[in-house]
Amino acid sequence: MLPLRRLLLCALLLAGSAAGAQEAVIRKNLAERLPNLPKIDEVSKTPIPGIYELRMGQDIVYADEQGNHLIQGNLIDTRSRVDLTEARVNKLTAIDFASLPLKDAIVIKQGNGTRRMVVFGDPNCGYCKRIERDLAKLQDVTIYTFLYPILGPDSTVKSKDIWCAQDSAKVWRAWMVDGVAPPRNIAKCDTAALERNVELGKKHRVQGTPALVFEDGTRVPGAIPLDQLEKSLAAAAKKS
Repeated sequence: MLPLRRLLLCALLLAGSAAGAQEAVIRKNLAERLPNLPKIDEVSKTPIPGIYELRMGQDIVYADEQGNHLIQGNLIDTRSRVDLTEARVNKLTAIDFASLPLKDAIVIKQGNGTRRMVVFGDPNCGYCKRIERDLAKLQDVTIYTFLYPILGPDSTVKSKDIWCAQDSAKVWRAWMVDGVAPPRNIAKCDTAALERNVELGKKHRVQGTPALVFEDGTRVPGAIPLDQLEKSLAAAAKKS
């Protein structure tokens, strides 16, 4: 009789071999039937028997074990009420806060500024204006705003005027909160940071504004309310 340890090892090897064979079937069938499908980077099991997660870059879809069907949408655990797809995407798209080029951001320090967060914002974004009002109410936080002009030519013009202002933080908030138009920039000013911001956003697949990044690397799309901002800042502080 084989020792228990060897039996367990054999079982694990057989399970791994079966999983590898199943992955090969899914990849083969999808490649043949959907040649324009993006490259599948990873195939992994989900909590649902017979359903597999397919990761393509930072995108997630699901397939059955033969690759006969693809499923687009979010997988939700109804017991814990956790959106498993969202959690997975958040992990894949997490940003190393320490690696962000904060020198290219507008800096607003409130209180002691110990808590930190990043915002990608467009000056013509209505939701950005909405969240800026709530950001102004936060205590003891430093907000780094990357001007991210993606809503048209006027966004680029306004971003340049704001970035080149003598006090860009004051001008940004005056425009976003009070509607005071930024003074037109007529002096020579280095606006290369704005181009770098756009490239930074593309790199991290920031597809809309506002986009928030907290110190623990988690990111949140859209204008969340003040209480959610506080919760996210508190959660990030515990992890960091």
